[in-house]
Amino acid sequence: MATAAQVKALVDSHAAGDDERFYSVALQVAAGAARSGHGVFAGELRDLVDTVRRRTARRSAPKAVPVARPRGELSDLLSVSYPQARLADLVLDDGLAGRLQRIVLEQRQSEALLARGFRPQRRLLLVGPPGTGKTLTAAALAGELHLPMFAIRLDGLITKMMGETAAKLRLVFDALAETRGVYLFDEVDALAGERARANDVGEIRRVLNSFLQFLEQDESDSLLVAASNHPRILDRALFRRFDTVLEYRAPTDEVARQVVSNRLTVLADPGIDWPPVLQAARGLSHAELTSAAETAAKSVILGGGGTVTTSALLEAIRERRAVVGEPG
Repeated sequence: MATAAQVKALVDSHAAGDDERFYSVALQVAAGAARSGHGVFAGELRDLVDTVRRRTARRSAPKAVPVARPRGELSDLLSVSYPQARLADLVLDDGLAGRLQRIVLEQRQSEALLARGFRPQRRLLLVGPPGTGKTLTAAALAGELHLPMFAIRLDGLITKMMGETAAKLRLVFDALAETRGVYLFDEVDALAGERARANDVGEIRRVLNSFLQFLEQDESDSLLVAASNHPRILDRALFRRFDTVLEYRAPTDEVARQVVSNRLTVLADPGIDWPPVLQAARGLSHAELTSAAETAAKSVILGGGGTVTTSALLEAIRERRAVVGEPG
């Protein structure tokens, strides 16, 4: 049963409104009960914690967070959203999906890791072609962890006066420490391009050095997600500042079929001839395949038809290729 210290910790965490600490102590009580032979009580307590956690998460999102406008400039540097996406919404190869699941698990079990001297992965660098799911990954991580997502506005961050850019970067990293969330630096190559490039200037290098220094010093509990479509131009020193680098690729045939099927759902004709469809789709990104599937589905709905056929899907893919300038 609960020790005196655990009872005091439960009361203290409840008074402080620290739900996660309260749940953690309650699970410690359950573990102690199981070791003492009270297995039924331990199981009921664990189930109760899981139920209350889910109920609280549904009630708590979305709500205002302190970083919304703590300083005048921050509102020009960050845009906030409360994603409902989940990792299950992403269609990725098994290896990448497994690594993302591991990141979420480490975040959920951060107290157990920290108690033994280990830090959960929280600085993530996502690289790969446009439209392959990098931004959606940041949203899914925020949704899984019930955290707000803050997108850094590079147009507000990067100014003609590079000294101002470094000062604004400090504001962003201060926000990481003050309000836990998922902070997305999209197109991070604008900040972290290779320092050795011939057309570089001293001031831009100083901004990169400031960014690298802030990354090195960051000890917050927030997740920092940086994304780039052009990893080859990123400064090599940037990669060492991240806990993990996740590489996104153009979809395989299997992934492409799943992307299209997921978007069409019940509108997909059971007799779709997939080989020619997948051949036509090769080279298109996840986002482009989703757009093609949506075009085919809307054509069927507006035309009063029943399901999306092979010919309708091929036509939508050809239209999408024309939009993005890909040969058909």
